[in-house]
Amino acid sequence: MDRYIQIIRDSYTGYWNYLRDEILHPGWGNYFYWLLGLSILVWSLELIFPWRKNQKAIRRDFWLDGFYMFFNFFLFSLVAYNALSNVAVNAFNDLIYSLFGVQNVVAIEISSWPVWLQLVALFIIADFIQWNVHRLLHRVPWLWEFHKVHHSVKEMGFSAHLRFHWMETIVYKSVLYIPLAMIGFGIDDFLLVHLFTLLVGHLNHANLNWNYGPLKYVFNNPRMHIWHHSREMPSSHPYGINFGLTLSVWDYLFGTAHIPHSGRDIELGFTDDEGFPQDFFSQVTYPLSRKN
Repeated sequence: MDRYIQIIRDSYTGYWNYLRDEILHPGWGNYFYWLLGLSILVWSLELIFPWRKNQKAIRRDFWLDGFYMFFNFFLFSLVAYNALSNVAVNAFNDLIYSLFGVQNVVAIEISSWPVWLQLVALFIIADFIQWNVHRLLHRVPWLWEFHKVHHSVKEMGFSAHLRFHWMETIVYKSVLYIPLAMIGFGIDDFLLVHLFTLLVGHLNHANLNWNYGPLKYVFNNPRMHIWHHSREMPSSHPYGINFGLTLSVWDYLFGTAHIPHSGRDIELGFTDDEGFPQDFFSQVTYPLSRKN
């Protein structure tokens, strides 16, 4: 027990020091300023090449989504997630050791592979797992209650990408941990992969009329992803469509791709969303307090 208490203490002090250094000491490996810079870049593209020309530069819920962006990337880890995840990882490894007498769950060691191949493997494996988790967020009723926060967006813009409930961080990273650990990856490996997926995610939600031509069958894009946020789902796919996060290929392979027309002016949201809360605190407590 003392060991776990020390892990919690070290997690808080360690993450606080990390966050302080991120803000005070800009650098090429600094995620805080990459997030800020990529956000400004995609917002500028929205302003220069707007798809919905009547949408304001400071669109509906712009500041709310901006707060979600920094809360989900930094503040949530400071408040709770970093300490909880470190305890969970150590507890899981202790359990594996007590049951099977092994120190870790690495089944395939790929650290000897070329770096570029490790990057590609991490990217593809993680994206496919996340695509499946995303489908579960729509299919499992109690998970959908949390995912409604993301689908409460009524006007699409880059920062809508990171309007999501903190429970989604726990679900995604919990499911990702074991398969990536088994091939020798840590969740936070390879900044380049994180930055690429962040950029594509921002673009997917941006007010841009882009689909990347033939690459639309590989990468998710604004003209595809807006249909994922449609208030009305097609009868053939009542639980949702276009689940891809970075790659669209999974939706085309497994029959969940659906782009009937441009989608520029479709209504966004979800069925019976009229009473959904409008502020941060009410939204994040909504799935925990409402009676189903």
